Amino acid sequence: MKVILRKDEPKLGEADTLVNVSDGYARNYLFPRKIAVPATAAETAALEKRKEEREKERAKKRAEFEELARKLAALELSIEADVGEEGKLFGSVTSQDIASAVHKTANIEIDKKKIELADPIKIIGEYKVPIKLYRDVSADLRVKVIAKPA
Repeated sequence: MKVILRKDEPKLGEADTLVNVSDGYARNYLFPRKIAVPATAAETAALEKRKEEREKERAKKRAEFEELARKLAALELSIEADVGEEGKLFGSVTSQDIASAVHKTANIEIDKKKIELADPIKIIGEYKVPIKLYRDVSADLRVKVIAKPA
């Protein structure tokens, strides 16, 4: 029996996908829990319409994030930190520090979880920090860690 999933179901598929399942599984498990509906002509047409709307929305979001990626790639941050011997920092520069510096400098809100720092920055210098904005849209932010004036 062909059904359209309304919710994500592990090992079966994501929401708004057409899957083939046994009659008993559909009648006894999927339909009572409102996880799926029968794949009638009307439901299939509605599914196609939802997919088109979702694709338009994704394209719009992608364009917005690509514009944001261009802005971030053009931006160069300077973060001041307390420095000890040999250019080593007292503490470190974390993704939270970078996110707040971007907000102060360019007034752009970035979630610290989207900043992909392998390890916190602990030495002064210039770094390229990757930021994953959306699915396959990312930007490399240039971050310059400098010593605070004494």
